Amino acid sequence: MMEGVTSLPGDVYKADLDFTLRELTSAIAEAEEAVKRVRATASRVPDADLSAVDSLEIMIKAYNEVAASEPFLPSRGSVLPALLALQKAHQTTEETNAYVASSAVTLDQTKKRVEAEQLGVKEQRDLQAALQKRIASLREELETKEEKTPEQLAKEKAAELKQQKKHYDQQTASLMKSLDWFIENHLASMLAAEELGGPVVGDLTEIDPDELSAGFSAHGKLKKAKENPDDDKRQRRIDEIWGGASEPQEAKGKRKRDRDEASAAGSEMRDLIEQLLNQTMESGGDSSAAYVRVDRESAAARFLVRSKVAEFHPKDAMRLRLIDFGRELDD
Repeated sequence: MMEGVTSLPGDVYKADLDFTLRELTSAIAEAEEAVKRVRATASRVPDADLSAVDSLEIMIKAYNEVAASEPFLPSRGSVLPALLALQKAHQTTEETNAYVASSAVTLDQTKKRVEAEQLGVKEQRDLQAALQKRIASLREELETKEEKTPEQLAKEKAAELKQQKKHYDQQTASLMKSLDWFIENHLASMLAAEELGGPVVGDLTEIDPDELSAGFSAHGKLKKAKENPDDDKRQRRIDEIWGGASEPQEAKGKRKRDRDEASAAGSEMRDLIEQLLNQTMESGGDSSAAYVRVDRESAAARFLVRSKVAEFHPKDAMRLRLIDFGRELDD
């Protein structure tokens, strides 16, 4: 490097830093020397010779000397003020960041609490509005009843019950129609497959009723249908499993085919459901009288039990009844 070239800013800062370090080291050395002198002086004076007044005078003199002496100030051009300012700024920044982080968590918790409180207030307002509406409705109904005679009230109640019965009858008819469709198009084939030694209902959902004529193997696999099946033998098997009763004439006309395994299983399921419903109605709420005696533990009965719709008698597996769901609510 050529002589006479001005030093770089980094070199100047390093030189100032070295000078400040030497200055602080010198000040520390002077302070340590003063402490040594004070300790040496104090060691020559026994503590027993000092009274409380003497100790107080010594402290007063020391404070006065410190107050009269010039404070330690860094020399001109020292980087100590900048370092102290930087340290203070860094400390303030760290404290501010920590406070901001803690405030963010507190703010988030406060917002969640406010949202929960607002939701609670909304629910209380909705509940209050519903109660006020219900009270107004009851008052209006009470005022209307007071204006009417008992005969008028009885007629209105009878008309209301009649309308409810009509509504429930329509719903029952719609449900029975849907149930019959489900049995005919889905459940009957699966019930027949289970009766013939195949998988239980639900394990094999896609079953062609025409394929059931061949039956199932000992491993539960569907056998291959023969080209010329023995219809008489097949009919005897159907009669042995499901009995010789035929389906109603309207059902035959609707399906337009002879009685096969699927239709026989579907007919058994419909008959069993009808018996269970009728017996439940006739029992009049007596659960012990709601049982129906079955000839065998059929696939239809097992399916109703697995579906939590019916249950066997705890001591007689040949007796079956519907589960009284409404009784649990009444109790």
